[in-house]
Amino acid sequence: MTPKIARFLEDVRPATPCLVLDVDRVEENYRALAAALPLARIYYAVKANPAAPILTRLVGLGSAFDAASWEEIAMCLEAGADPADISFGNTVKKESAIVRAYDAGVRLFAFDSEGELEKLARSAPGAKVYCRLLVENAGADWPLSRKFGCSVETARELMLRAKEVGLDPYGLSFHVGSQQRDSVAYEAAIAKVGMLFTDLSERGVTLRMVNLGGGFPVRYTSEVPGIDHFAQAIMGAMTKAFGNAIPEMIVEPGRFIVGDAGVVSSEVVLVSRKAKDDPVRWVYLDIGRFGGLAETEGESIKYRLRTPHDGGRTGPVAIAGPTCDGADILYERANYRLPLALKSGDRVDLLSAGAYVTTYAAQGFNGFQPLAEHYI
Repeated sequence: MTPKIARFLEDVRPATPCLVLDVDRVEENYRALAAALPLARIYYAVKANPAAPILTRLVGLGSAFDAASWEEIAMCLEAGADPADISFGNTVKKESAIVRAYDAGVRLFAFDSEGELEKLARSAPGAKVYCRLLVENAGADWPLSRKFGCSVETARELMLRAKEVGLDPYGLSFHVGSQQRDSVAYEAAIAKVGMLFTDLSERGVTLRMVNLGGGFPVRYTSEVPGIDHFAQAIMGAMTKAFGNAIPEMIVEPGRFIVGDAGVVSSEVVLVSRKAKDDPVRWVYLDIGRFGGLAETEGESIKYRLRTPHDGGRTGPVAIAGPTCDGADILYERANYRLPLALKSGDRVDLLSAGAYVTTYAAQGFNGFQPLAEHYI
C-alpha cells in the first residue's frame, strides 16, 4: 500500500472490485533489480501485467520484454518497444505467431522440444534461439517445473540440431518457479547450465547467453529474502560456473516488478456461519478466483488483507468469492483471521496484488464484470 494508492482509495473510493497500481513503484522495483544485478538485462515478463502505462514506463527505462504470445508482442510494440528488445519466451507457440513475430522484427525465441525447433527453423530462419532446461522448483509457491523445459541430454542434442538447421544457438534458460523463496534453486540451476555450456563448447557450439528466468519473490503474509540476497547467490554461482568468462545474462521478472505496486480493493458481500456455534465465519468478497485471484488455487499465494476494523478482536474465517461455483473459495485451510466487527459493505484490500490478477480475470463469469483497473 503505497501513499499514492492509499490517497486514491481514500479520495476517489472507486467502485469495487478494482486494481489500483502505482506506476512509480514499478519504476522503483525495476531500478532496484537493475542495481542488484547490473550485469543482467531485464526482460519484463509481460504476462504479469500488460497494462499500457506499465509497458510505456518500462520502455522509457530501457527495459526489454519477455512475451508469451503474439498479442503480448503487439502490446510491447504499441508501447514503443524495439522488436530487438523482445523475447518470444513461450516454448509452446503457434507457427502463425512465430511468423508474425519474425515479420515484426523479433529475433529471439525460446524452445524446449524438437517440434518447436522445427517450427522456428521454418518460420524464423537465422533467429537466436535458447533452450529451456527442466530444473527443480522446490521452494517456489507457484511451481513451473512440469509443463516446461527439457532434460540436459535433450537440450544438448537440440542445441546441436539448432546449428544444423540454420538457427543461432544463443543460450540456455531455466525457471526456478514463481515466488521462489530459496536462492539455492538458482545456484543449482546455474551449475547445470554451466556444465552444458562446457559440453556444447567442446562439440563446437559456443553459447553466449544464460536466461535466469524470473521467480524473485514479493512479501505477502510472510517475509521473503530481499533482491540483494538473490543477486549475491546468483553472481556467486555464475562466477563458480563460468569464472571470468561470464556470458550475457537475462532475467525475466514479472511479480517482482509489479506485485507490490498494486492493491485490489474489494467489498464484503456477506459474512455468515454454517451453524450458530460454528467458530468459523465465511467471508464472501466481490472478487474471487474467477475474478482475477487465480493464484489462490491450492491456497498458493496468500495475500495480506486490510480491513477498516484492523486492531480489533479477530476470529477464524474462510474466504470465498461471489460466484455460484463451489470451487470459488480463496482460503479455507490457511488459518486466516479477520476482525469480528467485519460486516457486509465493508471494504477489504488485498495488498501486493499487482501481478497476475487483471489478466486472469474471467470475462463475465456469472455476469460479473472484469476487474476494473486504475493506474496512477
